Amino acid sequence: MSEFILETTGLTKEFKGFVAVSGVDLKVQRGHIHALIGPNGAGKTTVFNLLTKFLPPTAGTIRFEGEDITREAPAVTARRGLIRSFQISATFPKLTVLENVRIGLQRKLGTGFHFWRSEKSLNVLNDRAMALLESVDLGKFADTITGEMPYGRKRALEIATTLALEPTMMLLDEPTQGMGHEDIERVVALIRKVAENRTILMVEHNLSVVANLCDRITVLTRGSILAEGSYEEVSKNPKVLEAYVGSDDMADAHH
Repeated sequence: MSEFILETTGLTKEFKGFVAVSGVDLKVQRGHIHALIGPNGAGKTTVFNLLTKFLPPTAGTIRFEGEDITREAPAVTARRGLIRSFQISATFPKLTVLENVRIGLQRKLGTGFHFWRSEKSLNVLNDRAMALLESVDLGKFADTITGEMPYGRKRALEIATTLALEPTMMLLDEPTQGMGHEDIERVVALIRKVAENRTILMVEHNLSVVANLCDRITVLTRGSILAEGSYEEVSKNPKVLEAYVGSDDMADAHH
């Protein structure tokens, strides 16, 4: 088994003459929390969309667990355990928190498990859903209508519903975006916990989060990898500092 769970080679995506991602060779080590950072428009989201098959690459290959998955259908890739956590719009706002997690569990179990079958089968799911909620510190919100949840807790729920799909590797797209300090700390603690037995690749703007959480960091700019390494190495790299000039991100993270 390779130490790298995910590897891309020459990953490239062009949109009508505009190169959004250009020759990206990304290696994510098994068990790491790996961050993808860079100024706006650097191509971070496009890389995520390529990895999860929302977009076909113009060129290059993607290997997961040693298998070439470049041309695979999104659902097939997801079944392999490479799963992206969706923003809360992907959950059902009018259902309770428990019901949302239960739907995640049903998806994992596939069509063989229909929730109207029997009360008993539902209880099995309830127990599993409750255990998942407890694991992300949402037990007391089980009966809350999802749409009425505080913002930071909604992000924890997204992570819980993603965990229901039993990912080996989780892609988190800006998990702390729009959060206040207290919520950020809670979500960082949650990511750290979730990462204990899986690999995480995250796009994150908040560099103090990246500094505290991530084992390895890849800096993208204009669709290409500019630098890679630990936060220590990357934050001192003159090329990286220059790429962030005009944005106060790097400066802020140092304080």
